[in-house]
Amino acid sequence: MNTSKENPPAFGLIIIGDEILSGKRADKHLPKVIELLAGRGLSLAWARFIGDDRERITDALREAFASGDVVFSCGGIGATPDDHTRQCAAAALQVDLALHPEARDLIEQRMRDVAAEKGEVHDPARPDNMHRLNMGVFPVGARIIPNPYNKIPGFSCDGPGGGSVHFVPGFPVMAWPMIEALLDGAYRHLHRQDAWQERSVVVMGAMEATLTPLMETIEREHPVKVFSLPSVDHPDYGRHIELGVKGAPDAVAPAFASLLDGLERFGAELGPELVR
Repeated sequence: MNTSKENPPAFGLIIIGDEILSGKRADKHLPKVIELLAGRGLSLAWARFIGDDRERITDALREAFASGDVVFSCGGIGATPDDHTRQCAAAALQVDLALHPEARDLIEQRMRDVAAEKGEVHDPARPDNMHRLNMGVFPVGARIIPNPYNKIPGFSCDGPGGGSVHFVPGFPVMAWPMIEALLDGAYRHLHRQDAWQERSVVVMGAMEATLTPLMETIEREHPVKVFSLPSVDHPDYGRHIELGVKGAPDAVAPAFASLLDGLERFGAELGPELVR
């Protein structure tokens, strides 16, 4: 995968679990991953929510491995019957599953720690302890992701199409530090602090269709992205559109000036300006 800063990969997110789609649990990963990326001058290109369905998970992972993107996958890497992510990753890559030696050592250390906390002697041959080793059974060739919360690791795999998928637990207390460590480790060179900016203005009572030609002109004449966020019932502004541009600061400044000039010629009623 090409991870150069000049041609950076896109970032994606896969969130797995019936409990999210059924509403038993509210997803917290999407806003947090957006926050973690934004704090490093990066952005999320796409996200997918998938239930505990092996065929759907495998298909999504196959696409991710072929995408050339950096993808974080949250959930389903445990060893209970409703956890399918490890098996689906192997199927998507068409490789076998095997107990990762470093993962085995970390899981055994965790079991010894738990036994010591309870004042018990660790018995590695006990059936439940043997079963816990399944949490270290990863696709062949996987790399572990350290878990600072309880030592049970996640894992990373690279696909033949250039995509890298990083598998972490569904628990935020584990997943978020693991994702943050990846962003500040393997992907530190992609950070773009102060290299991305958004500037926008509230346009009162406007319709998107009437502003579309201006938006197309700005994107054609400037190396930025134009965004339009309509609202119909804002408590302060009523019907309005937040219209803006985003990109490198040196490109945003002239593009935003052109946007304001175009809105003035259009006779639009403008509200406050926003900078992010």
